[in-house]
Amino acid sequence: MRKKLSKWLEHPLIERGIMAIIVFNAILLGVGTSESAMSVAGPAILALEKMCVSVYVLEILLKLIAHRWKFFKNGWNIIDFLIVGFTLLPNFESFSVLRVLRILRVLRLITIAPALQRAIEGFFSATPSIGSVFMLMGVMFYVGGVMATNLFAATFPEWFGTLGLSLYSLFQIVTLESWSMGIVRPVMEVHPYAWMFFVPYIMVTTFVVMNLLIGVIVSSMQDAHSPEANKDRIKHRDEVLERLTRIEKHLAKKPDEDSDPEDPSEQRHP
Repeated sequence: MRKKLSKWLEHPLIERGIMAIIVFNAILLGVGTSESAMSVAGPAILALEKMCVSVYVLEILLKLIAHRWKFFKNGWNIIDFLIVGFTLLPNFESFSVLRVLRILRVLRLITIAPALQRAIEGFFSATPSIGSVFMLMGVMFYVGGVMATNLFAATFPEWFGTLGLSLYSLFQIVTLESWSMGIVRPVMEVHPYAWMFFVPYIMVTTFVVMNLLIGVIVSSMQDAHSPEANKDRIKHRDEVLERLTRIEKHLAKKPDEDSDPEDPSEQRHP
């Protein structure tokens, strides 16, 4: 009974149906932020949200019945259980943060879609490498912040008056948001050779370190997807080998049609 229930829950149609309900619930949460929409169809929206939550709870209960305590051996099931638990929290008006937590239902897409799971797994597997890149970036920010504070604090205290302001200004420059007309060109009007500091800084941090960070994440994503690709290749290879084995057995059972039986007239008698 439990095996049948587990197979039924893992059926592609059931998974797609749950995913469609999650997307529909996310749309309802977005519509619920509109006061005009709530004034027109508020009760209907709230009723539909309760129906979606009921489906979530029913799904978790069925999974618990099918897998029992093995349900909690899967990390994604635990995340799914916590998200559904948050949706059941009482929605008191005085605790507006609990109303905001309803959007966590959208995160159930991660627990349902295997592609999103592999993306998250790839990101977490890249955490050590990402940490190293962040350390390198932090060193570059600190060195650049100390230099910028010493160079431009006297003339532009609003951007480089303290180390904290310098770090924030340099972060803005790294994001390339109004870095030229907003910061660098005004500084260059007072310090004509300021480009000798800003241009190398941008080249190292934005074009080298940031691309290094992206490369680490992309590499981890590829590593996360490679097991699935290897499984598909192995499955295809096994299917081909199985077909070749069947053909070989079929040919071995087939009589040899190329060799003619010995003609009795040509037999010699002693």
